[in-house]
Amino acid sequence: MIGAHDGPLAAFDGASVDGAAYSDVVRLAGRAPGWLDSTVALWSTYGLLLFAVLMVWAWWRARRVGPEAALTALAAPVLVLAAFAVDTLVKSVVREVRPCRSLHVATLEACPAPGDWSFPSNHAALAAAAAVALWFVSRRLGVVAVVAALAMAASRVWVGAHYPHDVAVGIAVGALTALVGLTVLRSRPTSVARRLAASRLRPLLLAGS
Repeated sequence: MIGAHDGPLAAFDGASVDGAAYSDVVRLAGRAPGWLDSTVALWSTYGLLLFAVLMVWAWWRARRVGPEAALTALAAPVLVLAAFAVDTLVKSVVREVRPCRSLHVATLEACPAPGDWSFPSNHAALAAAAAVALWFVSRRLGVVAVVAALAMAASRVWVGAHYPHDVAVGIAVGALTALVGLTVLRSRPTSVARRLAASRLRPLLLAGS
């Protein structure tokens, strides 16, 4: 449904999509043990740092494999930033009011200020983009990142920051952005990697250079 919320322009109200499911999760979080809520809230706030660590680790290992693998690893943070840009653009167009404002519920995380739109979830998009990029570098790291991305998405609903559909679409935005970027990059990975390996960027692509 469309309504005027928190600003002069109309904003999308996602409560009609899965507001009931969101409320159920928030109520469950309110009854959960304190240690669980604290753990989820900590992950929701700082969990994206894990993806940064995984990307650095993936790049460090990829340098020992070859320039193509290292180039893919170096592309990961760029694709994450691209996913953030796409996600932010969609946010500005859809302008969905945060569920904590639409439904007036008590949440673990402080309700963001008016104009801080909810759809899609930036956290979910960033995590998904990183997970897809890491999957192309290392299946083992990719599995860890996929699990962490799903946990990040779930945590954003648990703390009350997003509706379930916000994080679902955020995952889709991040994953698709990374897939498109990697498809373009990997269409000619050898030629690009060789040119960069012959430049001053060689140390970024090959270990011991």
